[in-house]
Amino acid sequence: MEQQSVIIGSLLGDGAMRCKRNALLEINHGIAQKAYVDWKFSILTNLVATPPKERRSNGCRVAYRFTTLSLPVLTPFYQLFYDRERHKIVPPIMLSPLALAVWFMDDGRKSHRTIYLNTQQFDLERQQMLLAMLLDQWEIRGALNRDKNYQRIRIAVSSAKAFIQIIEKHVLPELRYKIPTRA
Repeated sequence: MEQQSVIIGSLLGDGAMRCKRNALLEINHGIAQKAYVDWKFSILTNLVATPPKERRSNGCRVAYRFTTLSLPVLTPFYQLFYDRERHKIVPPIMLSPLALAVWFMDDGRKSHRTIYLNTQQFDLERQQMLLAMLLDQWEIRGALNRDKNYQRIRIAVSSAKAFIQIIEKHVLPELRYKIPTRA
């Protein structure tokens, strides 16, 4: 269950998958998130052949990443989260507290009294599905909020405290800076 939650939360966030015969999961964050990548690796280690490594891009960015092996156990996740054109989508899934926390640690950011989830990678229909899942499963209210040319999820101020209570015990100390103190 822990692995499944980390995979789901990662796929809602920054995780990416590729699939030929079987799927693999890539975890890739900036070097400042090294402890977070190491934590994900510790949970998924039996699916991985080599530990995380630094990788420099053509620019100034230094990433810290690992990739799982291509495994039959990962293929159902690929089939759920990717369409025929290999675009990431949102399937109807249950969001465990750990999956929510991983999604938040990947894509969350605090505002003055609430939280944004950077869901710009998903189209409006999929973002509406995420909002409905948060409401139906956790009674967390939110809305889409314009971020330049895209939309993202903004947790309603009235639901921010409840959202934090659901995820808080799973948020790593290194990522607690994302939790608003006045929610």
